[in-house]
Amino acid sequence: MAARYPLQMRIIGAEPAGVTRRSWLQAAPAALTPLAAGAAQTGARTERPNIILLISDQFRWDCVGAMGINPMNLTPNIDAMASRGVMFRNAFANQPVCAPARGSIFTGQYPSRHGVWRNGFGLNPGASTLATTLRTAGYSANYIGKWHLAGNSGNTGQDVPNGPVAPEYRGGFLDLWQAANALEHTSHAYEGDLYDNDRKPIHFSGVYRVDFMTGLAQRFLRSAKPPFLLGLSYLEVHHQNDIDSYVPPKEFAGRYKNPFIPQDLRPLPGSWPSQLSDYFGCVARIDEAVGAIRKTLVETGLDKNTIFVFVSDHGCHFKTRNTEYKRSPHESSIHIPLVVEGPGFNRSIEIPELVSQVDLAPSLLAAAGVVIPESMQGRSLLPLLDRRTDGWRNETYFEMSEFMTGRGLRAPQYAYAAAVPKRADWKPAPASDTYVEYMLYDLYADPHQHVNLAGNQNCAEVSRGLRQRLAERIFEASGAHAAIEPAIFPYP
Repeated sequence: MAARYPLQMRIIGAEPAGVTRRSWLQAAPAALTPLAAGAAQTGARTERPNIILLISDQFRWDCVGAMGINPMNLTPNIDAMASRGVMFRNAFANQPVCAPARGSIFTGQYPSRHGVWRNGFGLNPGASTLATTLRTAGYSANYIGKWHLAGNSGNTGQDVPNGPVAPEYRGGFLDLWQAANALEHTSHAYEGDLYDNDRKPIHFSGVYRVDFMTGLAQRFLRSAKPPFLLGLSYLEVHHQNDIDSYVPPKEFAGRYKNPFIPQDLRPLPGSWPSQLSDYFGCVARIDEAVGAIRKTLVETGLDKNTIFVFVSDHGCHFKTRNTEYKRSPHESSIHIPLVVEGPGFNRSIEIPELVSQVDLAPSLLAAAGVVIPESMQGRSLLPLLDRRTDGWRNETYFEMSEFMTGRGLRAPQYAYAAAVPKRADWKPAPASDTYVEYMLYDLYADPHQHVNLAGNQNCAEVSRGLRQRLAERIFEASGAHAAIEPAIFPYP
């Protein structure tokens, strides 16, 4: 049984007196790095761990059975990962849309810093990433699947190419490359193309897209030379864009009729009545892919020295919170699964503290014994594994720049967001110098976010504190000052 710890009740925390965020980020991992710990105990040279970062697009956190929400047993393999390793119960996206979130995963920076503030922009060719940093430490950096971080000419705002990606826009993944920038536009569930290192098509037909990509990953693993980083990024469980539908494997069609309905969806109109069963079929196949990768690791002996990560870029609210599937500040958009197993992580524990995507790259670098670049804004998660929580700021900050221009905080008790009011001529923008609060949920009383308290006079003191804190986090993340105004229409 995974160890459980009570949630910290603080809304706002701070590093200990005299300890800066950077010294906390750098110093704590040095003492807790699994590589260093192993060497100290044995007196022998230890090999750097391999790293597999498996990303499932648009995967709701509560689909993971180990979370104890969904009773359908959709994820036995991910649940087994959680039982062996570490499950982060409260992990969040730093922007609930594909490209910006992926930019945060790989750079350890917020979108306002790494520059991919919306879909259609690419990482700067000189960006410091998980891949570039590990390659300087002797790793190969390999990638299979959906990328979504290439632009035509940097951050010009031009439309990105859907398929082939030039090497300078691969974020440092310069060894094996079998990917498409926007896989949803170069393939369907049973036919399509990825592209190789030379930007030539890798065609598949008659095989389910998840299974094809899993086969590519297994082929790599059977001949891989350690140490390596492998990014394995599935399009599923994302909808197929051109038909606006979820496409499970054929043998799963109809398997999940009359499914469990998450509480946040039940009272709200949206697309979930017609789409949820097929979505769950995609979830089940992703779980099978996790099991297949794990089986290959065991067969090759790589499991003994490989950190295996399961994560998503954002969640899915099935058009209940806006006319989209994500791009909102609600739990269904920003709350994501994060499960890690392997050397240093095989603890059989749950971590209750709030963490986010910017923390992932620094954590993996620390676990590999590699110095964390100063450019990374996230914090290593490794101290939390030993329950060293002093100084952990137990809140996450996120940005929104598609569908709305806004910023928000997720604290243990409250979910809070402010945005630029939309007008007829509204267009996506990277930021604003003024926001208006429009969302406040008390998650202790209303965990499914059905009663918006923004403007409620009984919450005035809470709102004031969150406004101040959000302004501080905006400045910390971007270096820009912003004013946050109270809700325009306060409740009596």
